[in-house]
Amino acid sequence: MLDISIFRNDLDGAVEQLKRRGVDFDRVHFSNLEAQRKTVQVQTQTLQAERNSRSKGIGQAKAKGEDIAPLLAEVGTLGEQLKAAEEELQGIQRELNELFMGLPNFLDESVPEGKSEDDNVEVRTWGEPTSFDFEAKDHIDLGAQLEQMDFDVASKITGSRFVTLSGPLARLQRALTQFMLDLHSDVHGYSETYVPFMVNSESLKGTGQLPKFEEDLFKLSGDSGYYLIPTAEVPVTNIVRDTIIDAAKLPLKFVAHTPCFRSEAGSYGRDVRGMVRQHQFEKVELVQIVRPDEAEEAHEALTNNAEMVLQKLGLPYRVVVLCAGDTGFSATKTYDIEVWLPGQQKFREISSCSHFGNFQARRLKARWRNPETGKPELAHTINGSGLAVGRTLIAVMENYQTEEGRIRIPDVLKPYMGNRELV
Repeated sequence: MLDISIFRNDLDGAVEQLKRRGVDFDRVHFSNLEAQRKTVQVQTQTLQAERNSRSKGIGQAKAKGEDIAPLLAEVGTLGEQLKAAEEELQGIQRELNELFMGLPNFLDESVPEGKSEDDNVEVRTWGEPTSFDFEAKDHIDLGAQLEQMDFDVASKITGSRFVTLSGPLARLQRALTQFMLDLHSDVHGYSETYVPFMVNSESLKGTGQLPKFEEDLFKLSGDSGYYLIPTAEVPVTNIVRDTIIDAAKLPLKFVAHTPCFRSEAGSYGRDVRGMVRQHQFEKVELVQIVRPDEAEEAHEALTNNAEMVLQKLGLPYRVVVLCAGDTGFSATKTYDIEVWLPGQQKFREISSCSHFGNFQARRLKARWRNPETGKPELAHTINGSGLAVGRTLIAVMENYQTEEGRIRIPDVLKPYMGNRELV
């Protein structure tokens, strides 16, 4: 959530920041709410002081033997007025909070202008796009030929946008997961973390999925109020909700493997074939909680950590910085890592690595104690996929395919696959 004091001190600047996002902030409505808040807040403070003063007068009058009934009546009337003013103030503050819960984060000044993914800017590439001396198949055709990937069976079991994997292909997905976890925990220094796959609404508010994006979530029926997680970012980042972290413990670096569940509302007609966009998929997620002065460097490092997975797998990719119109709601800056898919002859997103500034931390009340001042300050949060397992499986299938429709096993995965050569 954005800091309301920025709007109070520099409304013009805040409005301009939101315009980069395409958000037309209703400054008149905000100014009216602020004027009401100030008026009612002063009224509340005045009534509080008056009631306290009259209450002291009751004790003095009683000590003198005077009739205190009129004073009691006055204090009672003041109490009723104060309660009404406090309720009005709470109502205004709730309305302000709802307004700000719906506002996206300010963008980093380095984020390029633009309206859509077409305006994203390539930062770097790694490797050359894979080419073959035969016509490359996509993962759908490869999986069908192997008889180890079945969308029809999954549709019968559940519905569209699900898949079943079997045999060596299922093991290959498991091998990718294990490889990523080992790399990030053993080499990159992340602490492997197991978290719930269901969360409450407060957790989703903390990371920015609620209230704005509820249609993208799967909510469980009944009285629990739980939601299936759309990403491990939600439960992992909420580990530090309502906490003050010792500065010596920063940065906190977590890696978690979880299933993810998304309704994909608004994506109908996009990627309807195959495993690119599904209701259920798996990710290995990286999360860092850092000091503000170390956040930019940590964002770059986390992105590099995710890239290393592709480099070790020998998969060509590129990194793009998202433009203003394509950057997610909570992020101040995002890099997308896009892997080359020969079957589609294009780069496709396999990871988004985002820096959130203190946007999530303000919602979460996630703070660290600055040893120089001794006071708690908001931490900065960073996360990214390291990587989306299903999309990595697709990339391995398409980049390591043979003319016969088999899949060669990348060298780093062979120990996880019983040292076999092919799927």
